[in-house]
Amino acid sequence: MMIMMGARVCAVFVLVMCVSGVCEAGCADRATPRCCPGRNNECVEKSARRTVCYCDTYCRRSGDCCDDYQTVCHISSALDCEVGQWGPWSPCSSVCGTGTTERSRQVSTPPRNGGTPCPDLRQRRGCLAHTEACSAAKEVAKILPDTFKRNFKDPWRRPHMLMKEEKKSYCVQMRVKQASAACKVRPWSAGLVRERAVCVECQSDAMAADNRCRGDGLLNIRTFWAAASAPGCSGSWVRESFTEDCRCPSYSVIFV
Repeated sequence: MMIMMGARVCAVFVLVMCVSGVCEAGCADRATPRCCPGRNNECVEKSARRTVCYCDTYCRRSGDCCDDYQTVCHISSALDCEVGQWGPWSPCSSVCGTGTTERSRQVSTPPRNGGTPCPDLRQRRGCLAHTEACSAAKEVAKILPDTFKRNFKDPWRRPHMLMKEEKKSYCVQMRVKQASAACKVRPWSAGLVRERAVCVECQSDAMAADNRCRGDGLLNIRTFWAAASAPGCSGSWVRESFTEDCRCPSYSVIFV
């Protein structure tokens, strides 16, 4: 006959043998081995109530163990979970400002026989990063349209005057994330709209002593800019790429 208990479905032929009015039943009646590890639907017997019961480890979870399972199968007492020491905290997820850090630990002894479950194996907390990149992240780029490029010769330069050494320009590709309403006043700044890719050139005249333009951004980190010739026009952007010794195409912007 077909017998269903919880998630178990199996065909079991129940044969009840009674001697002097006493029915033999349970895991003790099974041939060696009497008990089975894991989930084994063939590890089945009959109970004293002439119903199907099991002698596998899974029966403790499904609640269909034979009455003598605990004693016959020599189930040890409950074993609580044990964990190791916490590992070190990971570096802050942000190179500048607020971020998160986490640590973890390993299970040294898993719980058995209904023991206490394992506690949390991972912890996370907030952090405040302050690296060398923070200084660059706080810089505000001053920008102008490329029509302000100083690529002309000074007609008032005296012959004996030394020419200023020209450093190679570099370009950064920025992705605009925010722009104020005041940017719409000037035609060149009106193009600085959200998600617009902008090439910004750092020319020799705008470079500081470290050969870089202030506010040239950080990769994948939002920084800020302000339009020098459009009062109130400002916003934020994210650097996507950096190219040395290059020139931005026409109708781009420059650092000042």
